Amino acid sequence: MKIASSAPASTPGSAPGTDQMGPREFVVLMAMSMALQALAIDAMLPALAGIAEELAITDPNQRQLIVGVFLLASGLGALIPGSLADRYGRRPVLLGSLALYIVLSLGCALVTDFTTLLVLRAAQALGSAGLTVLPSAIIRDRHGGDAMARQMSTITVIFMMVPMVAPSIGLAVLMVAGWRWIFGLLALMGLVVGLWVGLRLEETLDPANRQPIRPGAIASNMITAASDRSSFGYVVGGGLILGALFGYVNCAQQLVGEHFGAGDTFPLIFGATALCMAFASFFNSRIVERFGARRVSHTAVLVSLALSALQVWLASRSSETLIEFMPVIALNICMVGFIGANFSSIALQPFAHMAGAASSVQAFLRMVIGSGLGMIIGLAYDGTALPLALAFLGCGLGGLLLVLWSEHGKLFRRINPRGTLREVPLPDTHC
Repeated sequence: MKIASSAPASTPGSAPGTDQMGPREFVVLMAMSMALQALAIDAMLPALAGIAEELAITDPNQRQLIVGVFLLASGLGALIPGSLADRYGRRPVLLGSLALYIVLSLGCALVTDFTTLLVLRAAQALGSAGLTVLPSAIIRDRHGGDAMARQMSTITVIFMMVPMVAPSIGLAVLMVAGWRWIFGLLALMGLVVGLWVGLRLEETLDPANRQPIRPGAIASNMITAASDRSSFGYVVGGGLILGALFGYVNCAQQLVGEHFGAGDTFPLIFGATALCMAFASFFNSRIVERFGARRVSHTAVLVSLALSALQVWLASRSSETLIEFMPVIALNICMVGFIGANFSSIALQPFAHMAGAASSVQAFLRMVIGSGLGMIIGLAYDGTALPLALAFLGCGLGGLLLVLWSEHGKLFRRINPRGTLREVPLPDTHC
């Protein structure tokens, strides 16, 4: 039986087929690949009212489904590309995801009814799920431990530039053309990244780590990745916290733009909250190797709980204003910047030799939990900030309990900072 070694993950100078591109170009390319799905979500926010009017949506909360369905389908689709990438390599699967993203973006631009738009949005998210899954697997091919957490945080800084500017980009398109041209812009951006990947990215999968495409092997890999206690709490806990964030994204236009009266300044305000998360990710990339991914993320969870309690108190007052709401929600979103990349890196650490399958099943769990909760939270919008505040508090408590379970009741530990955590042996299907 093939057993995974405990050696650190490959580095750019040693892994077979490692990219010849420099580390800066690699970071930007991985960030832009991941950012395409964020662009498909956030660039639509200023257009939701116009889409609802043109496609005759009567219930104002239904417009959120344009975002919510995409998020949920992204989670469901995450199960597929990782196993394909473990067999055929990261590069061809990533290129296939980009091709589907482009074609289905163009399809969305041509719809004439709301149901068809939702179907195509779901298909676009399913087909392009590799854009979320594969960058993590590619990074895990090159790095491990806190070094991977630092790399993920650096990528997140660039990745978060998209939510900062995407609503403004969408609004700019609306000023000169209709909402359909936003989907045309998505297709163009997908084409640019696709050419970049095709011309510059080389394969990072070690041939020795190729996994068979057999249902039993795939299922065994995924069960192994999903059931490991040291990872499970971080995956599901991260999904809960992501759910609160997605809840904010789903109802932000109604809550901030309409209830709090931000109006045309909504894209700028939304971008400012994304800037907070980008700053947190940047700062995390500078401190995570010193203090450890666990210490940093556990502290952020506790701070988030305190901020969430403050949110609940403010929202319970009928006089809450935009000036009161935005600083607290921005700080709470800032904490997500310290939690997300670190939780993902901790969860993926034991699976260097099946990083594709592990990344897929973990992304699936995080996205399905997060998007499902986000849709519920968004649809619970009642014209106040209270449902969102309660969601942040409840999801934060759930995430803390799950992390405590994974860590056997202990927080703030730092384990093997050089990235030599134990790795989970491959299952018996690889004998």
